[in-house]
Amino acid sequence: MSDITTADFMQRVVRFLDRYEQSLPPVQPQIDWSEVRAARWVGQGDSGWLKPLQLTAGHGLSDLVGVDRQKQLLQANTEQFVKGLPANNALLWGARGTGKSSLVRALLAAWADQGLRLIEIDKGDLVHLPALVAQISGQPWRFLLFCDDLAFEAGDNAYKTLKTVLDGSVEATPDNLLLYATSNRRHLLPEQRSDNLAASMVDGELHPGEAIEEKIALSDRFGLWVSFYPFTQDHYLDVVRHWLTSMAQELGLEWQWDEELQKEAIRWAQARGNRNGRCAWQFARSWIGKALLVGHDIDRPGRI
Repeated sequence: MSDITTADFMQRVVRFLDRYEQSLPPVQPQIDWSEVRAARWVGQGDSGWLKPLQLTAGHGLSDLVGVDRQKQLLQANTEQFVKGLPANNALLWGARGTGKSSLVRALLAAWADQGLRLIEIDKGDLVHLPALVAQISGQPWRFLLFCDDLAFEAGDNAYKTLKTVLDGSVEATPDNLLLYATSNRRHLLPEQRSDNLAASMVDGELHPGEAIEEKIALSDRFGLWVSFYPFTQDHYLDVVRHWLTSMAQELGLEWQWDEELQKEAIRWAQARGNRNGRCAWQFARSWIGKALLVGHDIDRPGRI
């Protein structure tokens, strides 16, 4: 009887230890930045840890068609940063699918050999910046802190924390760390007509509502604004042709642009209600995939 009781007790101990072990935080990997080019910050309590990311072949700078001015601005700012010169935190804002996130990742690919590294972080984890800095302090690398799709809703007070982070201090914003953020909103917060209702006339002077100042103040913390605009039809078709050419060359296929293919690309965009780089890339993948699937004669692309 005592043997059975002891065995049962030991099984309970083992199960308890298993459950306790599962509740423990994951072991934080030690990142070798000479081998790792990108990582994601994983928030945990008041701190967090860096998870290495396996990068796949993404879009290069040459794949971003029709955004030459945006590329020029970000390339110049990034080159300054990589070379240890003064550079600005950057806000990439504008229409969805126009290449904002792709441009940041393309910059990493272009400058990684010169010491650039990328750390992805969610907006809610920006409060952990001091802990993140502690983990990269003393590193010889130049780190881009990338916050994708940054935006705040009405009543979300987290943006006040971000303002403090961007203003920063010598300890919180070291020379080897720069923030690049993307957003669909220029001021990162929703703007409403009611914001102007607080304006009043005093001695002939118009004093705008404080809500307006509060919303503009956040985006003002970014020294560089880079705007992305909806594609015109010609811009969209240029991007479609680029991706068809790139994918066909990679597969060793021949093709030609014609009126029927152009109409098909336009119908694709109309069905989705937008014209942008993501839509063009998706159309090219679909068209090439269908051509290969049905054994289509690639020299007459408009007749799948």
